[in-house]
Amino acid sequence: MAVFLIVCARFNRVYPKRGVDLKRSNRSIKMKKRQKKNKERLFYYGMALLTAVFVVVGLTTAIKGAAEESVEVSRAEKVKPEDEEKADKVKEDNDKTDEEKNKETDQNEKITADNPDIRVLIMTNGFSDITHSQVSLSSESGMVVTYGENKKEYKGENTLKIAPDHKWFDEGTVRVGAKKGKIKIESIKRGDGQPSYDGVIELRSTAEGIVIINELPVESYLCGVVPSEMPASYEMEALKAQSVCARSYAYRQMEKYAYPEYEAHINDSTSYQVYNNSKQAKASSKAVKETAGQTVRYKGEIVSTYFYSTSCGKTTTMEAWGTKPGKKNGYLYSAEVKGENGDYEKELPWYRWSVTAPAETLSNLVGLNTGKDIGRLESIEITKRGPGDVAIVMKAVGDKGSVTVKTENKIRRALGGSEYKIRRQDGSETNGRDLLPSAFFTIEKKGDEFVIQGGGFGHGIGMSQTGANEMAKQGKNYKEILALFYKDITVE
Repeated sequence: MAVFLIVCARFNRVYPKRGVDLKRSNRSIKMKKRQKKNKERLFYYGMALLTAVFVVVGLTTAIKGAAEESVEVSRAEKVKPEDEEKADKVKEDNDKTDEEKNKETDQNEKITADNPDIRVLIMTNGFSDITHSQVSLSSESGMVVTYGENKKEYKGENTLKIAPDHKWFDEGTVRVGAKKGKIKIESIKRGDGQPSYDGVIELRSTAEGIVIINELPVESYLCGVVPSEMPASYEMEALKAQSVCARSYAYRQMEKYAYPEYEAHINDSTSYQVYNNSKQAKASSKAVKETAGQTVRYKGEIVSTYFYSTSCGKTTTMEAWGTKPGKKNGYLYSAEVKGENGDYEKELPWYRWSVTAPAETLSNLVGLNTGKDIGRLESIEITKRGPGDVAIVMKAVGDKGSVTVKTENKIRRALGGSEYKIRRQDGSETNGRDLLPSAFFTIEKKGDEFVIQGGGFGHGIGMSQTGANEMAKQGKNYKEILALFYKDITVE
């Protein structure tokens, strides 16, 4: 185009316009005709030149584009198999609409908002105490230690051994984080050996020893709770139900500090939820991830979703713990754990069980566990039962007096002990424990022995874990499972 304009300008300079004069000579007329022909010729030359310019520019652009395309193809050919997923993800992100991106951002913000930090007090071996005589920490990736305004880094081959009088404590609280991954506490043992933890390990020195607090996002915490509370081999829908229950329970506990002096919400024992006693499992972590942020709500409020091992065919209510029914605990009702084919757990070992204990043995246990010596037992009577037929008041009479025990937990503890065997309905036997398997039982004296016939394992309030698993086997999803065990609730 520029060339054409230059040519035209040149033409106007060489051939300026002339006015029309009818009296011009024939020579002038001939010259005008010649000029006209030259103009026409030059116009055509200019158009041809302009066309040529356009063609050249087009070919240049095409060649450049082809070259660029060739470069992109070459790059694509160099993408390694392990990078293909990343490349696809970039393409997917580029193809997303603004609406989709905004929605995704909102969801990410929600997940972040629903994933606050929880502070868990880590107890000693056997969950027997809250203070440790010394702490040993390690991490394959290395560790970063902060105390006061100081910071130190350690390589992966280092193990930190910290005593209560360590100089770091002069600065106050000590916090240890892994450079990447988890931190192992080598000085304690759990069901699967030395446990490893996500998040940060916080240490505080006290007169009694070191207090350990694990601070981490609640969703990461749940990945350590679910496999410790429910076998990872259970059905996925049962694991999802357990995940929602565990999350709801955690959220309620995070409303206050169980250990305000250490700003810890809970500990890692059965007093709350067992945490990191079993190694994290893919199935359990998947269940946590796929229910991320979901909780059980009753009348719009997140509720404490109690759970236990096995039902006797029924669940009970908070009356078993001495709490009167009310508006806030109405979701915990006595449910029949059965489907079209009867009780879901009727074929399971702990569905029914029995104990035969010598009168002398049981006399000693009752005296020891209640703190009152009533002499040799003569009778034990369940004077009051709660929903689901659980014993909530028991009277034991001996030749030196009597004792009345209230609530299912205290009754189970009064009769608990390792001095006798428990026979399950499948014929297998196990040693007795600190607690009788459940408060759903009958008891009578036969000669010089007491015979206890019972069913279920655990306190009986809320969700039966084996019941949830059996429901999942029969095609029930986690929301249907939760709806059976908790009345009038929503999962959101």
